[in-house]
Amino acid sequence: MTSEARQSQHAPELRTAARHIGRRRFLTATGAAAALAFAVNLPTAGTAAAAELDAARLTEDPFTLGVASGDPRPDSVLLWTRLAPAPFEADSGLPAQRVTVHWEVAYDERFRRIARRGTATAHPEFHHTVHVEVGHLGADRVLYYRFRTGRWISPTGRTRTAPEPGARPRSLTLAAVSCQAYHDGYFTPYAHLAADDVDVVFHLGDYLYEYAVNSAGGARNYTDRTLPALFDRETVTLEDYRLRYALYRTDPDLRAAHAAHPFVVTWDDHETENNYADDIPENNVPPEEFLLRRASAYRAYWENQPLRRPQLPDGPDMRLYRRLQWGRLAQFDVLDTRQYRSDQAYGDGARLPGPDIDDPSRTMTGASQERWLLDGWRSSRALWNVVPQQVVFSQRKFDLATPSRLSMDAWDGYRASRRRLLDGAKAAGIENLMVLTGDVHVGYAFDIKDDFDDPDSRTVGTEIVATSIASGKDGTEKPANRDTYLAANPHLRFYDGRRGYVTVELGREAARADFRTVPYVTRPGAPIATAASFVTAAGEPGLEPA
Repeated sequence: MTSEARQSQHAPELRTAARHIGRRRFLTATGAAAALAFAVNLPTAGTAAAAELDAARLTEDPFTLGVASGDPRPDSVLLWTRLAPAPFEADSGLPAQRVTVHWEVAYDERFRRIARRGTATAHPEFHHTVHVEVGHLGADRVLYYRFRTGRWISPTGRTRTAPEPGARPRSLTLAAVSCQAYHDGYFTPYAHLAADDVDVVFHLGDYLYEYAVNSAGGARNYTDRTLPALFDRETVTLEDYRLRYALYRTDPDLRAAHAAHPFVVTWDDHETENNYADDIPENNVPPEEFLLRRASAYRAYWENQPLRRPQLPDGPDMRLYRRLQWGRLAQFDVLDTRQYRSDQAYGDGARLPGPDIDDPSRTMTGASQERWLLDGWRSSRALWNVVPQQVVFSQRKFDLATPSRLSMDAWDGYRASRRRLLDGAKAAGIENLMVLTGDVHVGYAFDIKDDFDDPDSRTVGTEIVATSIASGKDGTEKPANRDTYLAANPHLRFYDGRRGYVTVELGREAARADFRTVPYVTRPGAPIATAASFVTAAGEPGLEPA
């Protein structure tokens, strides 16, 4: 069935029905939607919980899942925590009552110089998560924060605000991370990232995986603990997704990274379901079932990430794309290439190209997001224009044949959409374009070409692909297909198959990318090393070894 035919089945009333899940009535769009409404209860905060819990009655530590901050702006930052005395229980060990949480932000780690303090309410409707947007903090400051409820005090988090819009900071160091399948290994790279001196972390998708996790934790092969059977199933319902976030957040290295640095997050597919495209699921389930599943996944994502109020989902819809600035040094246009895309052409994997990939009616971003990005480039005053997003942007031929197979799930399957962005960047006069990517569980460094089929074509930007934190298990420095990929793609400057992350220092004269890798993740305690470093000069796109 064609993408257009499948999408025509998804009548607007189904999306409307999913948007209204949680209302105390049967949904009228379809019988299946009505039946699923009971499994996905998403009321507005305060509609079902008039009672307040006396926090003095909390006998177990409620801050088991740590703290986090995100989306730093010149005068504000978003602070997050979730109350969960029993994180592996559906109710997290709390009754369906409101809990008052005190928060404070300080200029020093000992909280002797308080910047702001206040209270927030942890609503049971949001699974006792707390999102606090703290303003009036001053620009370009390092800050410390913590929460308290009853006699319990959370771990201390470290965060920061961005510089003023007109400021000209000398540098910014970011980290890019992606793909952390719990069942594939330990999150050791996060332990090292927590100790790194970076200003902000960009998570580029696949924060969790929907697949079952067995009692031994998969490749973690626990011998000192047994995970509950409730994790040994695929995530489908709101309860499933909430519990899966709890499992991931119990990892101490992930908690340490969140506490050490502000995160800017965007999703890919596994936070909902593998390789979905807009409202088209991976498998042929009824559309109303997938929209309800998507609503559950999006709700749990917002609840468990340091996201601001504008990102609060409306049923199966959530505006995740957004823009952040770091003075005049950098503009970050965070994309969502999953929620609005056309269905993959010719299947989801590596396929020979056909005419559909050049069809201008097909899109990776949707028309509104594409227009937003191009308008943002036209008005940008930043030296570096950075695009954190999900799937490989540059052409990536899988073999030396002509024609070569390409990934239908990446931008190669949406070439007309990619062409519009490259033309838009050129029209806007963008000189220093950098794309940050995740998804593929390997580290790549690409020169972005105006014409990928012509090695002598003008280089118009840089793509840095962060390998996975754990997905793919241990990996290897030299994957079996590395020589083929390098020969088939002359613009590919680096390829490494180990786990880790990337740090990028953006400066006034140049940007430097360091690929940080660990030798294994299927057992804890791996050391970290820099596998390779590259620089690209401001105004002269193209990567060179550092």
